[in-house]
Amino acid sequence: MAQLAVALRSPGRPGEPLLAGAPKHWHRLLPFAVAATFVVSLLPVTIAVLTNDYGLGGGLAGALGVAQTVPLLLAVTRPVPAWLMVLAADVVGAVALIGADRVAEHAWPWTPMAVVGYQVLMICLGLRESIRTLVQVWLATGAAGVVLGFFQPAGVINTVALQFVLSGGLLAVTGALRGLGDAQQRIAEQRSISEAERARRTLLEERARIARELHDVVAHHMSVITVQADSAPYRLPGMEEPVREEFAAIAASARESLGEMRRLLTVLRGDGANGAAGAAGERAPQPGIARIQQLVEATVRAGLPVELSLAAGAADVATPAVDLSAYRIVQEALANVVRHAPGARTRVSVTHSVEDAEVLVLVVNGPALGAVVALEDSGTGHGLVGMRERVRLTGGTLDTGPLPDGGFRVAARLPLEPGRETLDPRTDPQDHPRADPRTDSSEEPS
Repeated sequence: MAQLAVALRSPGRPGEPLLAGAPKHWHRLLPFAVAATFVVSLLPVTIAVLTNDYGLGGGLAGALGVAQTVPLLLAVTRPVPAWLMVLAADVVGAVALIGADRVAEHAWPWTPMAVVGYQVLMICLGLRESIRTLVQVWLATGAAGVVLGFFQPAGVINTVALQFVLSGGLLAVTGALRGLGDAQQRIAEQRSISEAERARRTLLEERARIARELHDVVAHHMSVITVQADSAPYRLPGMEEPVREEFAAIAASARESLGEMRRLLTVLRGDGANGAAGAAGERAPQPGIARIQQLVEATVRAGLPVELSLAAGAADVATPAVDLSAYRIVQEALANVVRHAPGARTRVSVTHSVEDAEVLVLVVNGPALGAVVALEDSGTGHGLVGMRERVRLTGGTLDTGPLPDGGFRVAARLPLEPGRETLDPRTDPQDHPRADPRTDSSEEPS
């Protein structure tokens, strides 16, 4: 029903055929086939009836038959000009039939063939034109019938009311269908825009969150630079004056950079009446690999069986960015397991490779135990986006996806050396793996 409604939407540009938005090719050809069928059927019947039943001359009957039926082919792409042609031909035919030999006891001013062809036009108009145009067409139809009624021959069957009622009914039904198609199209377009905007907003929010967390890491190094530059003249006596000035300039630049970072962080954290409480919590020391043990214990208390394999020395060799990223990846993965696969056995592994100079993070869970829980579809999608952004920050790779047994895997490679990327075409962080509903949360389970 939804596909039909979209196919019946108003054409996007002048001259576009009816059903141009239909998904299948034969659907798009259907209006032309229907119009051609009516033309081929009505043309000979119109000529025969006008000649044999009404007693109209053969030449005039042929001309009226062509004028009343052939424009139906134009109605598929331009129904208003086709309607004007057919209405004019029908009026001329009604006037010509006033003096016909056998018009008595026959339909007038609209012959049965004219009524059928006119209703085909009403369908084409209703599926394409605006409500204002449809009302004008309907009123013009009634007005033409009323005017012709003043010249009605004796003994005829008046078809003015029949034409007026049938036209109004078809215009109303097809206009409503076209309106439904337009509404469905607008809803689909708005949904597409909303999803794109939501993805963009999610990405920006996650990047801002990561920037807030990395502030402490960068600020620590900048503070060390400032202290070392300020204390250099005291630790290294006999320093020449140009060297002292150089260290002083380094310390001043470092302090200025710290000030700029604090001002930027104020904007990112939204300090103020609405963000003071959250900002206070964000200023707490950032966690790292050393706290993964506590994270796993909290998850076990929440009812999730988790096995942890934490390599000795991983926290010591990790850079601050890798240290924080590893913790957050494990946190987000466990939170999603608790939320979407309750009771599933989970294995967490954090190791480091001296040869490759990287930290490897692996979180694998099995299928949910017990009754199948419907996956939530109202998440923000921050989990997968957050993991991807954190891995991209360190120049590593991320591989996420479902397992054959119904479980899920999250694997991240985080290089320890800045600028050294782990190249794997299957897990390029620029790629966008299919989002799984279990990666829509970044909350730590309680």
